[in-house]
Amino acid sequence: MLDSGSIVDKCTAINESTIAVLKQIGTADIVIGIPSYNNADTISRVIKAAELGLAKYFPKRKGVILISEGGQIEETEKVVESLKDKYYFDTAFISKPRIITEIVATKYVGHSGKGTAIKAIFEAARMLGAQAGCMLDSDLRSISPEWIELLLAPVIKKGFGFVTPYYSRHKYDGTITNMIAYPLTWSLYGRRVRQPIGGDFGFSDELIASLLSKDVWETDIARFGIDIWMTTVAICENFKICQSFMGTKIHDDKDPGKDLSPMFKQVVGTIFQLMDIYQHKWLKVKGSRPTAIFGFESEASPKPLHVNSGNMIKIFKDGAEMYMPLWKEILEEENFQKIQEVSKMEDAYFELPVELWVKVLFDFAVAHRNVANGRSAQEIIEAFVPVYYAKTATFVKKTENLDTHQAEEVIKEQCTTFEQMKSYLVERWNDGKQEGQRQ
Repeated sequence: MLDSGSIVDKCTAINESTIAVLKQIGTADIVIGIPSYNNADTISRVIKAAELGLAKYFPKRKGVILISEGGQIEETEKVVESLKDKYYFDTAFISKPRIITEIVATKYVGHSGKGTAIKAIFEAARMLGAQAGCMLDSDLRSISPEWIELLLAPVIKKGFGFVTPYYSRHKYDGTITNMIAYPLTWSLYGRRVRQPIGGDFGFSDELIASLLSKDVWETDIARFGIDIWMTTVAICENFKICQSFMGTKIHDDKDPGKDLSPMFKQVVGTIFQLMDIYQHKWLKVKGSRPTAIFGFESEASPKPLHVNSGNMIKIFKDGAEMYMPLWKEILEEENFQKIQEVSKMEDAYFELPVELWVKVLFDFAVAHRNVANGRSAQEIIEAFVPVYYAKTATFVKKTENLDTHQAEEVIKEQCTTFEQMKSYLVERWNDGKQEGQRQ
């Protein structure tokens, strides 16, 4: 175990009372973190699954479950208190372990956001000398004890540094992942990681040390784009990465036809910033390779998610009226002309071709890097939001008569197009000219 005194001195996201509790616990082999923001209605299920999973699959290892709360800690503490009698062990046919799992709820310290919540969990894991850990979303409705094995076993038994989830999701669930995060991770960094912004993942102590050493925890990268940041760091710093098939993910729905722009700005803004930070890595990457998948891949169908493509088209066309002058500054001339044509299409025939989508996304990435003419990076991202809705509407229209597995093939084809067109990005990125100077 590392010197706990020096580790405590570096802790900035854990409050003093929690530090005292962790000192009393002493050490742990495994830490399971649950970042939360007023999720008392769903977090009980997640805690129980975590505790049962530890008892069933890692009975000889000492575990700590840490809920890192950003909202009303009193409600979370009530949930933890209600689980003290452990009645769920009998109904799950799982024996209570001889090593009792400690459950700690803490109000993290620092900027509000998932990044700070996760930092508190990482600091606790370091303080306890944990060899491995995993993170779980607090709004999960489909979690089972098996998830704990799937996220931790690759680290503990196979020596992986980072385990990403592989969910069975509805074709319209996770459009920011499907349209941007997945294909960009595939094409930029050469790794086919299906859920690079999944909220549930496993990690080694070495990865925790690497992440905590980064000077980004007070920036928007850690505050708003923590998941994609961790995936990118793990890939670029050559940690051994795998995926685990978690089955169907059921959580609080996010209809892509409604306003997802805050999440979009956070994720895409982080991806664009990371492209600048790790350009020395991705500019050299050619091709891609698959990432190992553990677990049993079932074909259970996720619950339906109904979306309104007409509303997304309207958002795009309204955005086109507002942002057309800025698009003219950002986009290469041919791409600008084509996006104008798309903005004039009738809804029944509406389509943003995948090749144009890829080039426009790459143009925006370059513009984000080369902010000029008094523009801000935030303005660049905001101007990109309507184009994302256009692409999502196109995907919905194209796949409305396809099942989830067939739609997945469409997504993979798009990823391949990103990879094939990467040379366009590299050429533009290396050009070095400041965007916004073209009239």
